[in-house]
Amino acid sequence: MNNKFETNAIRTQVKRTEHLEHSVPLYLTSSFVFEDAEDMRASFAEEKERNIYSRYSNPNSSEFIEKVCQMEGAEAGFAFASGMAAVFSTLAALLDSGDHILSARSIFGSTHSLFNNFFPKWNIGHSYFKIDDLDGIEHLITPSTKLIYAESPTNPGVDILDLEALGKIAEKHKLILVIDNCFASPYLQQPIKFGADLVIHSGTKLMDGQGRVLAGITVGKANLIDKVYRFSRITGPALSPFNAWVLSKSLETLALRVDRHCENALKLAEFLERHNNVNWVKYPFLKSHPKYEIAKKQMKAGGCVVAFELKGGLEAGKQFFDRIKLLSLSANLGDSRSIVTHPASTTHRKLSVKERTEAGITDGMVRISVGLEHIDDIIRDIEQALG
Repeated sequence: MNNKFETNAIRTQVKRTEHLEHSVPLYLTSSFVFEDAEDMRASFAEEKERNIYSRYSNPNSSEFIEKVCQMEGAEAGFAFASGMAAVFSTLAALLDSGDHILSARSIFGSTHSLFNNFFPKWNIGHSYFKIDDLDGIEHLITPSTKLIYAESPTNPGVDILDLEALGKIAEKHKLILVIDNCFASPYLQQPIKFGADLVIHSGTKLMDGQGRVLAGITVGKANLIDKVYRFSRITGPALSPFNAWVLSKSLETLALRVDRHCENALKLAEFLERHNNVNWVKYPFLKSHPKYEIAKKQMKAGGCVVAFELKGGLEAGKQFFDRIKLLSLSANLGDSRSIVTHPASTTHRKLSVKERTEAGITDGMVRISVGLEHIDDIIRDIEQALG
């Protein structure tokens, strides 16, 4: 039966125990036992599909993975202890010494650090392409290029990449396309429909939605996920059963929550666009967004993040943050509580000024993760902070 998104988020097929529980229980166990020597041998030989050790798999992790695979239209997946564990483990599993990554320039600060500070130690190189110049991507492809990596919407500038165009380029050159879908969530966007081979999420964000747990997940083609699984089974970045259980419960309300996030975010973006102390505003479903038509094509709504630039640069930004009363000053996003962040001094502070400029991050840029509070209260706090 082809059920709708909201139904699949709630009605995951689960194997019940003899107690016939309605909700999947917590499986807080490090390992699982075997019936006899042959059962143990066959299990480790992978002749049987069963749980052996929670670093490999666990019923709670499996439920979470199955839900996300259904949402994204993926064949398989693996869940991680954090979003960055998912990014690192996925790429490390697929790349060899001498390989080359072609990445969008506008990506999360920690992913930048991974590409610039750690992968070079293993002779893994990278080139950045401009998000508004996809036509130039093919000129950057080398014989050693293995994959294309991108976010859409981007962190923190909320720029949009044409996923279908990226998918066609990856297919033409037989490259693996990896998309970080964290800002959109599977509810708003499914990159696999546009040609992505793998999709990565920080479950810490909208999937949890209440700032409680760290998590990451990669889903996509089964043959690629098998490599990710075998790497992760040995290196040990697996998601904890408790966090997996929390996330499976959270996904049941993802659609409801994200609808409210998007409604609030659009209203805030429209307010900011009219404010005299704001230079510019970026939100995917604002008609002024340079990639508005592409956003409408590949997303159901605009997401929870609004980016804008204050007039007055760094000093104006400092005053704005010091005046905030209701909203939280934090580096997280996708929370039920609205959060304001200054990317240049926090999430992307390790980038040089030149790198930040090239990624579109100015000193006056503010990123707001719009929460579930009443929109009038959110706008009131932002308005008084703007002065």
